[in-house]
Amino acid sequence: MSSSPSLEILVREAEGFTVWNGPPFTNGQPTLKLERVSCSNTKFSVDGSKLMAMKSDGIISIYDATSLTEVRSFTIANVTAAELSPCGTYLQTFQKPTTPQEKNVSIWNIETGDLAHSHYQKSITKASWPSIRFCLDESSACRLATNEIQFFDPKDFSKGITSRIRVPGVAAFELSKTPASHVAVFVPESKGSPGSVQIFGCGEGLQSQPSARRSFFRCSSVQFSWNHGSTGLLVVVQSDVDKTNQSYYGETKLHYLTIDGTHEGLVPLRKEGPVHDVQWSFSGSEFAVVYGFMPACVTIFDKNCKPLMEIGEGPYNTLRWNPKGRVLCVAGFGNLPGDMAFWDVVNKKQLGSNKAEWSVTSEWSPDGRYFLTASTAPRRQIDNGMKIFNYDGKRYFKKMFERLYQAEWKPESPDRFGDISELIKSVETLKLGEGKSQGQGSAQKKAVAPNPIAQKPAAYRPPHAKHAAAVQAELLGVSTAGEMSKNALKNKKKREKKKAADAAAASGANA
Repeated sequence: MSSSPSLEILVREAEGFTVWNGPPFTNGQPTLKLERVSCSNTKFSVDGSKLMAMKSDGIISIYDATSLTEVRSFTIANVTAAELSPCGTYLQTFQKPTTPQEKNVSIWNIETGDLAHSHYQKSITKASWPSIRFCLDESSACRLATNEIQFFDPKDFSKGITSRIRVPGVAAFELSKTPASHVAVFVPESKGSPGSVQIFGCGEGLQSQPSARRSFFRCSSVQFSWNHGSTGLLVVVQSDVDKTNQSYYGETKLHYLTIDGTHEGLVPLRKEGPVHDVQWSFSGSEFAVVYGFMPACVTIFDKNCKPLMEIGEGPYNTLRWNPKGRVLCVAGFGNLPGDMAFWDVVNKKQLGSNKAEWSVTSEWSPDGRYFLTASTAPRRQIDNGMKIFNYDGKRYFKKMFERLYQAEWKPESPDRFGDISELIKSVETLKLGEGKSQGQGSAQKKAVAPNPIAQKPAAYRPPHAKHAAAVQAELLGVSTAGEMSKNALKNKKKREKKKAADAAAASGANA
């Protein structure tokens, strides 16, 4: 589509980050859109409108991601973490507290540079940062507090806490995607009572009772995965101990809950073992799971948990749907060899395969046509690099680095790009045309049997036996193929004649 935006790639090395023009490349090489900028960390907003760069001395620069010009700079002492809100409206920062109860989590308005909100938080972990979570369209924001979820109005943080959901013992939560109509909460098991996952409505009057609930024992942590459309929630429940002693890494189960409570239960997986990865398609109407002891199984389910497609078994632990939901990459990264299989889910056929060893990160381009993998530090100290593959698995580009810390696409809405089905159709037509032209050209050549009959393999004969056969053929006139030469045939006839004559003479003497 002519109106489609161009693809861009952010690349961060030890010295800083650059922005490249994405594929298709001229002469097979990318061009620089932004020269190197020194920084220690970078991140795009979810919608791709803003880019944040953390620099030295507590400086955080915010760039307009389209023009790549700096629009705001903040200087925050002792800052250790920073995050952009999904639409790039706010910057959230965490500072090491210097005194107890110091308000060290801050929400800054990027347009004005003003402080919109602040509160105290003792420390942060991967699970507890960002402290305030926004839904994708920034219509709702909330944070986890002791025994409750607190909600704010993102258009006016000065209102303070606008509503609360009281959940004793709550340890984790996840807002639904779009619309931000519901929130999922996790309460770990305690004093003999089971752990639970509950879904609450976010609107006023919907927060007193959960609309769906699922309880379970043997549960130490959970991973939430909401679908697009906010109708269903997948929950990977992890236990640190596997009571069957089959796995050193504990036990995982996959549960599925709908917001109206009509479905609450386990997803029916046909193989024992861990759940390695689960991903909703971008339509929100089906999800893929890779699970089981190696070789792992891959199954695609509809939103009623009915299997739609079995992809088979292999050394896999990673799933990536392309943004159009048409192609699924099934891969084995991390401690696996890096095998990748690309599947056209609509037509239920494999488009191609390839390998991307040592990949740490992997993601589809916003248009769904390219797949980028990167081997990055600090996870890997050697063989850092990035590879780009076409949607059918053919490698398009490769570049190695001394140290690569980050390689990712600039986010764009998939709706701004054409449907990949047009591309798949045109490529298939091209392949078909190539096949026909090859067939016509080969017709002029010598005809070849399409399926030659396989000959029965000959029994092994050691070299000395072959030599003995050759000597025998020379002496006795018997060829190695078991057929007689002309001389051998003559000699045989002579011998037979002589035998007959001798026999006749003997019978005459007896008479």
